[in-house]
Amino acid sequence: MDRKKLVLLLGALIIAIGTAIAARSMFAGSSAPQAAAAPQEPEGPKVLVAQRALPVGTIITADAVAYQLWPKEMVQDAYFIDGKSDMNILLGTVVRHPITAGEPVTQGSLVAPGDRGFLAAALGAGMRAVTVPVSAKTGVGGFVFPGDRVDLVLTQTVNAGDSGGRGAPLKAAETILRNIRVLATDQSTETTHTPDGKTVVRDFRTVTLEVTPKIAEKVAVAQTIGTLSLSLRSIADNQSDLERAIASGDVNVPEGASKSDEEKILRTAMSRPRDGGSSFVTGGDVSRFQRTSIPRADATPPPAAMAYNGNTGTRGNTPAAPVRTGPIVNVTRGKTTVAVPVGK
Repeated sequence: MDRKKLVLLLGALIIAIGTAIAARSMFAGSSAPQAAAAPQEPEGPKVLVAQRALPVGTIITADAVAYQLWPKEMVQDAYFIDGKSDMNILLGTVVRHPITAGEPVTQGSLVAPGDRGFLAAALGAGMRAVTVPVSAKTGVGGFVFPGDRVDLVLTQTVNAGDSGGRGAPLKAAETILRNIRVLATDQSTETTHTPDGKTVVRDFRTVTLEVTPKIAEKVAVAQTIGTLSLSLRSIADNQSDLERAIASGDVNVPEGASKSDEEKILRTAMSRPRDGGSSFVTGGDVSRFQRTSIPRADATPPPAAMAYNGNTGTRGNTPAAPVRTGPIVNVTRGKTTVAVPVGK
């Protein structure tokens, strides 16, 4: 065989063997399962961050903030770090500068109770603070804390009857204000906790509320009329009222509004105090022996009937005043009307 042909044959054989080995390695590598990369454990301390958007004036509650892992190289001295800060101390403080959701809470963004300007920071734009006296009975037994929302109920006795004052008074209770935010109790927003973290419930004598200037005038007048009581609202009530307001057209979100603008409009609508559409209950709604309405001041009292309490009697020629011990009906015979108890 020619030497040149032999060299070419050997070269082709070597190339074929190399190609086969390379192809085998390639197919073997593609068929072998690749080991999944082990997830890296996040490193760094836990810092206090906002769970939702916290606008200026928000009172910090337990569901507003939480600790979250944060890169160590991004931790600043102004952050609240888990293990070095007590979150219970921060409850009841007020946001001084707006904080977005997921943003770390800094020490300069909060105002603590007792600091100068605390109440002014807690008030929203255009709002006022008013203080009303309450008791354990009218203040929900002390279970009202800063940040809660309440309704105000006015209880009063309305003098009724003719000019002689012979009519029975009317007992009435009326819900005059709704969705009012509590700013402080007994001039303090501090919340005391037990060693195991539970909140200590205590009685208080005054409650400071956030209201509009017009509502502040109504509260001042209501305190001179009767007794004000607090009615604690559920958190779910605000969402229901918001949906009702959107359906009725009271809340209008313009087209093309960004998500942040939409959240701001809805948040303002949910926090708005309401003083219209008050509901009321009179004594007649509670007891059948109470009045249900106020008679006219110039109404002529019905003719006096004989007393009916098991006995009858007169004083000279004047019939005794009727003693009503149960339901009655007025029976008219000719020109004489007599009140007759039902069932007797």
